[in-house]
Amino acid sequence: MKIQFIGGAGTVTGSKTLIESNGLRILVDCGQFQGIKALRELNWQPLPILPSSIDFVLLTHGHLDHCGWLPRLVAQGFEGKIYCSSPTKDVAKLVMLDSAKIQEEEALLANKNKYSKHETAEPLYTVDQAEKVLSHFHVIEPRKPIALDAEISVVFSNAGHIIGACSITLSIENKTLVFSGDIGRNEDPLMYPPVYPKKADYVFMESTYGNRIHPKTDVKLELETYINNTILDEGTVIIPGFAVERTQSIMYLLWQLKKEGKLPDVPYILDTPMGLSVLDIFQANSKWHKLSAEDITEMCKMFTMLTDYQETVNTIYDNRPKVVIAASGMVTGGRVLSYLEYYISIPTTAVIIVGYQAEGTRGRKLLQGDKQIKIHGNYHDVNAKILEINGLSAHGDQNDLINWLSELQNKPQKVFLMHGENEPADELRIKIQERYGFDCSVAQMWQSVEI
Repeated sequence: MKIQFIGGAGTVTGSKTLIESNGLRILVDCGQFQGIKALRELNWQPLPILPSSIDFVLLTHGHLDHCGWLPRLVAQGFEGKIYCSSPTKDVAKLVMLDSAKIQEEEALLANKNKYSKHETAEPLYTVDQAEKVLSHFHVIEPRKPIALDAEISVVFSNAGHIIGACSITLSIENKTLVFSGDIGRNEDPLMYPPVYPKKADYVFMESTYGNRIHPKTDVKLELETYINNTILDEGTVIIPGFAVERTQSIMYLLWQLKKEGKLPDVPYILDTPMGLSVLDIFQANSKWHKLSAEDITEMCKMFTMLTDYQETVNTIYDNRPKVVIAASGMVTGGRVLSYLEYYISIPTTAVIIVGYQAEGTRGRKLLQGDKQIKIHGNYHDVNAKILEINGLSAHGDQNDLINWLSELQNKPQKVFLMHGENEPADELRIKIQERYGFDCSVAQMWQSVEI
């Protein structure tokens, strides 16, 4: 059996792991690369095998870096089945269609304003191509084994992180392979804790926060302080929101603070159409999260929810103090860019970063203190306050990751660390070896291993 890492190795984006066994090809995740140009350019490169030769895709969850290359895979000939949980199917649909729409819009804008380096800018994929993925989805219930063929079965288990996210256990060639997907936190305001694996011969584990411990800070107090200070200065708060789960977590915390009388009476704007749709997914999948239907209804009453882009424009030019949650979370696209074009140079603005920012993204550049950021071909001075709340990350930290291995009843033959930049992954490798004595290595892009 051969395993090849063709994404999500040495980086936190583009997750794709290929398994080849007895003539079958299985791809775990099919993510889009984000961040620095060298990574984004990989989205345009062909896979090392023909997509038509892949039999199954096993999808851990619906974030773009795990599902966002599926439209290319299907457009290039994939005809197999895509297995995932029910919420993941719904989230992935939203994410892919939104990504395709943004790419089409950005290509049109680049061609209109002539700031593309290419003669004609093209989207990575179109809305039509994203829609063609949907017929390939097949839903798996958690903890229920599904046979891929006579000798291969797969089980999905809750991973926390976002709604529908799962780890995957693959029984193949009398071996048990466990793919963590993205591991959530044991204490999350909305998600249940991840299910720990009990048996694994080989583990393929994420390492996003392999060198970080989430601070034991009061997230509500941080939000309260940042918002009140900004509104006192008659400024605007902009929160780049990950449309899936982080946006809902922020809404929940703001709602709690407002009920406690700790937030000012200003407009609270939710400007992410996809985030609105995710609220519907929360309503339809109550067993996957902690919120009641009544909680969701009451929470939503606090927010002015925008759908039409003209509403966005009107909100931007309304100079009254306000709090805006707008996608995307890494400031790579979406409506948050329109807000930042106007507000990033205003000193009374506060931009609150609330999740992991991949290398090369605008969010990472803002956290690093860049004095200018480029939006739609133009540079803008960064005069706004750039603030960060670490306690809202959807990813487990180093302790969560190490503890995720704590219930294994056998010693794995090998643990491969993936979906992490090299430094965090290597630090996690050392910690795992020290605690468990497991043979552990950091996966490299394009690396092939035989097991």
